[in-house]
Amino acid sequence: MNVLSILTDAGLLKAEDATAIAEEARATQTPIETILDKRGITIEQILAKESEKYGLPARAVPNAPRGREVLDHIPEESARHYGFAPLAVVDGALEVGIIDPDNIEALDALQFISSRVGLPYKLFLISQADFDKVLEEYGSLSEEVGTALSELEPAAETEEAKGKDGQVETVIKEDAPVTKIVATILRYAVEGGASDIHIEPGIDKTHVRFRMDGDLHTSLELPVKVHPAVVARIKILSQMRLDEKRKPQDGRFSAQVEGRRIDFRVSTFPTQGGEKVVMRILDRSKSVATLESLGFSEKDFQIIKESLDRPYGIILISGPTGSGKSTTLFAMLSAIDRETQNVVSLEDPVEYEVPGVSQSQVHPEIGYTFASGLRSILRQDPDVIMVGEIRDKETAQLAIQAALTGHLVFSTIHTNTAAGVIPRLVDMGVDPYLIAPTLIAAIGQRLVRKLCPGAGVPQPISPSIKLLLEKEFSDLPPEHRQNLPAFDTAFEATTTADCPNGTRGRLAVFEILRMDKDLERVVLEDPVEEKVYAAAREKGMFTMREDAIMKALAGQIPFEEVNTLGGALLAESDPEPENNPEAAAAAP
Repeated sequence: MNVLSILTDAGLLKAEDATAIAEEARATQTPIETILDKRGITIEQILAKESEKYGLPARAVPNAPRGREVLDHIPEESARHYGFAPLAVVDGALEVGIIDPDNIEALDALQFISSRVGLPYKLFLISQADFDKVLEEYGSLSEEVGTALSELEPAAETEEAKGKDGQVETVIKEDAPVTKIVATILRYAVEGGASDIHIEPGIDKTHVRFRMDGDLHTSLELPVKVHPAVVARIKILSQMRLDEKRKPQDGRFSAQVEGRRIDFRVSTFPTQGGEKVVMRILDRSKSVATLESLGFSEKDFQIIKESLDRPYGIILISGPTGSGKSTTLFAMLSAIDRETQNVVSLEDPVEYEVPGVSQSQVHPEIGYTFASGLRSILRQDPDVIMVGEIRDKETAQLAIQAALTGHLVFSTIHTNTAAGVIPRLVDMGVDPYLIAPTLIAAIGQRLVRKLCPGAGVPQPISPSIKLLLEKEFSDLPPEHRQNLPAFDTAFEATTTADCPNGTRGRLAVFEILRMDKDLERVVLEDPVEEKVYAAAREKGMFTMREDAIMKALAGQIPFEEVNTLGGALLAESDPEPENNPEAAAAAP
């Protein structure tokens, strides 16, 4: 029974007020206790009514820290997951604060922990705020790693041993502190929503950086002497060779973090100071994005829907590593009819699990590549085929051939623009007369920072920037240019209480090249990127940069993100009209 139901039964809340509070808490992500306090119902009143309901004594948690000897009775992971926290050890009993006594799973876990530590426990009701206060005492990333480092001296030492060939080899002694350091780094990266972890050896420090919303941030510095031990631990997890330090290695492993299965793709790279490690974080518990959530404009969304309704052909998504291609690919895959069609995918690795899709992971080391897998898929009576990436001539030709013989094919390819997809296929050895009838659409995309709700402040666009915006769209045909919004106001990111940077998460910007008869003629006659782009532009194709401008005008992204897509639309110092002849001519 939740707190609103308890307060309603006790007569402190009306049913309609409880419903409104629940909706407000969901919409604003505000704790229910905070909303109730604003309505005159204090934490003390809430705890008193809950205490009556559950027959448990309530407890206010003092500000004085509990001390590590108390906190160590319950692991932080368990405390966060189950919603209980150690408060004190009194008369040989562990006093535990809990926020939801109805949680049977939590009570079972507490019983297990009690038997393991050899102490009986006594339950108290505590508020969410007090529970959060205790969690903060477990410490930050650097504090936890610092504790492990203090225990690490034996683990970080190395010893020399004679190898079989008589040469001296370095043997790393691995111990529990190293394991704890690596586990703590992984957990904080996952909890913080990082997409990658970089562990980089320096001259006197090892730097641990997390990639958050596309940017790398230094999260931790370790003594350089522990670097070999940390790398060795990651290699063990990834089943890499410990004795190979002269050339790069790739591996992967899975771990349970916060009750979720997280996959880590690991790459090592030899540098002058030691091996650098990069880990890509893949959270399988996250649901596949929908087409509607990706940020397509209304026009582009319609093009994608029509493309997915085609019975055969190929749709290619282009962009550099980390541009969100896989997310778009799986969103399209989840939008098709998987009940009446046989949908098969080849991936490296399998990043998301999609119900109704037969997903297969390639293993190049045993000869199971995209090309060989594609040949096998064609014998599986497929309707829809997804190929994770077109990397070589053989895969490109097989994918085009599959599209030509009545299959709908999705894949990704590394080019900078949508218009560059066609010459790239030609460079791979695909004949233009095969590209023209099979390519349905090419999608170019990048990721840009997204404004937090309420963190965007509208700012008037100066005459000089307005002139540049108008120039940006000047080569669009008049029938498409007339539908553009006014270049009057754009949004910039500002700090809010919930969003210190003004941005959180990322949003994709797109350009979509759709094949038609005019473009087919260009492909057959002279498929160079400039002519492909010109033909698509005649039909009203927006570039990724222009899609970013539209999103900035609509308040979805900060205006400065436009510059991340090339060029310098926003000057460091915006010239005044009187100092800029072109701007002066455009100024009213």
